[in-house]
Amino acid sequence: MTMTATTTLRVYDEKNPNETLLETTEAERIADTLRGIGVRFERWAADAELPKGADQQTVIDAYRSSIDALVEECGYATMDVIRLELGTPNTEPMRKKFLDEHQHSEDEVRFFVEGRGAFYLHAKGRVYQTICVKGDLISVPAGTKHWFDMGSDPEFTAIRLFNNQEGWVANFTGDKIASGFPTLD
Repeated sequence: MTMTATTTLRVYDEKNPNETLLETTEAERIADTLRGIGVRFERWAADAELPKGADQQTVIDAYRSSIDALVEECGYATMDVIRLELGTPNTEPMRKKFLDEHQHSEDEVRFFVEGRGAFYLHAKGRVYQTICVKGDLISVPAGTKHWFDMGSDPEFTAIRLFNNQEGWVANFTGDKIASGFPTLD
């Protein structure tokens, strides 16, 4: 993957997606702002070169020491990898599913090791658009309303960690708020 991007945080009033209240690319400011809504954000080393078409085990093995430390700290029970390369067919249904506001009964943890994707966190009357890139670790607390945009032609690899053996289980809110905010692309 060749995409270069910068982690970006934009904060909007939940009722006014046309006005940006805050925009920053400073990692420390992003972490401090997100900490205010209970979200963990860190910049990690993501310097392993992954071969084209790397499978789940190859990706996990490349980042084993970082993952094991997080598993030890937080007690995650399982992990997987979501990897989409440019031109992957039939991604639109997956994108649409993630674009609906939802929440989980456990933390949603992602370590981006390639590419980018945007988490939109809906909390305290605000929407926090967090564009995550290679090296970003984000942990969205259980119960936090959010959605995710991978873009129209996604290119990213993220390691996902779960407390729930079932993996990704969403509880959709039915709120159409996501349709009013800028998408990743």
